[in-house]
Amino acid sequence: MKKQILLNAFNMNSVGHINHGLWTHPRDRSAEYKTLDYWTSLAKTLERGLFDGIFIADIVGVYDIYQNSVDLTLRESIQLPVNDPLLLVSGMAAVTRHLGFGITVNLNSEAPYLFARRMSTLDHLTGGRIGWNIVTGYLDSAARALGENGQAAHDSRYDRADDYLEVLYKLWEASWDDDAVRADKRARMFADPAKVRPIHHRGPFYQVDGYHLAEPSIQRTPVLYQAGTSGRGRQFAARHAECVFITATDKNAARTTSRILRQAVVDAGRRPDDIKIFVGITVIPDRSRQAAREKYDDYLRHASPEAGLAHFAASTGIDFSRYGLDDPISYGTSNAIQSATQLAEQRGWTKRQLLKELAVGGRYPVIVGDAGDVADELESWITEGEIDGFNLTRTVVPESYEDFIDIVVPALQDRGIYKTAYGEGSLRNRIFGEGDRLPARHAAAAFRGGSR
Repeated sequence: MKKQILLNAFNMNSVGHINHGLWTHPRDRSAEYKTLDYWTSLAKTLERGLFDGIFIADIVGVYDIYQNSVDLTLRESIQLPVNDPLLLVSGMAAVTRHLGFGITVNLNSEAPYLFARRMSTLDHLTGGRIGWNIVTGYLDSAARALGENGQAAHDSRYDRADDYLEVLYKLWEASWDDDAVRADKRARMFADPAKVRPIHHRGPFYQVDGYHLAEPSIQRTPVLYQAGTSGRGRQFAARHAECVFITATDKNAARTTSRILRQAVVDAGRRPDDIKIFVGITVIPDRSRQAAREKYDDYLRHASPEAGLAHFAASTGIDFSRYGLDDPISYGTSNAIQSATQLAEQRGWTKRQLLKELAVGGRYPVIVGDAGDVADELESWITEGEIDGFNLTRTVVPESYEDFIDIVVPALQDRGIYKTAYGEGSLRNRIFGEGDRLPARHAAAAFRGGSR
């Protein structure tokens, strides 16, 4: 049996996300992002296409590195304005039965005690379809808005994240026994006090004493996504992550990163297939190669390469507006997204080259072609890149997702590399096939059975 592709729609609760400027396209509806119908319609479309989930990115700061200003950010809506992603989930869950939800939340923006309840609530309301994309932040503007002088050093942000996760594991996995809830009306006992306990955490960053406020949900701990592939990020992923989102411009790079990640997972006492690896990708398909190329050219006419560059400036911490088109760029060491800086430095990209690369696709590969072309390329990424699936970026919405579903999905199904129906159970069970809860070899398991 062939390996089946896992697929998330990559999105954000904003007008602009990865492919900037396309909000100006006459068929694009992304400016309707602040309406519930926009999201519920999208959710139903994605479920029709058997997407495993919608992966919603988020930031809590603004992109103010380029030109030392937010002027271009506002003019082109470069992830500003951006609304809360968590509030979308209940509405989308209400109109779907299977679609999963991977939601980005910066752990520096909320106390772990309250965040634990929010995710348990969503796991209940979605019937076990919630996942959390763990981010530690990279924008100084976010840190300042949250009352700090600036971002902490890159590696120390992961030290804080380790401590944060330990608090969450104690709340999600240890505070309530599986059979604590009796809901016995005759005995007037909803929950058995002997089977519910407070946690007592004393860590380097967090001190928490308290009972988890929510009864155990289907998954207890949501599916854990993570996107850091720096050395410290890989260490964090090896211990905690179940789904890892990597940036790779070609299949060789994907294969190298995948092998390093899986080895780190094994070194942490887990199995290599305990993580699923996703690559971000942009697909522009049509019924013929010529039509697909014409569509791509049409999109390019509406794209804003400079907006893409401003986004990349925030990711690297480098103000590219200071450079001429062909000046050598000093990338240096970044306290922002290290993988982004390393990629640009390895390629030796000048400003001219960056503008070309970032017009459509951002830092992600772009596939343009008919159904067969796209299916060939996606299958090749899975086999040669040794990955498990894709985060499919949006271009013109909802057109880009509808085109993928109507044109590409049947071709993938004909090859036996994409499901023809959803599996049963929680999001975790459908991804890994080992039940609703984290396996015993995961770090969270150490806190079960009242261990705290």
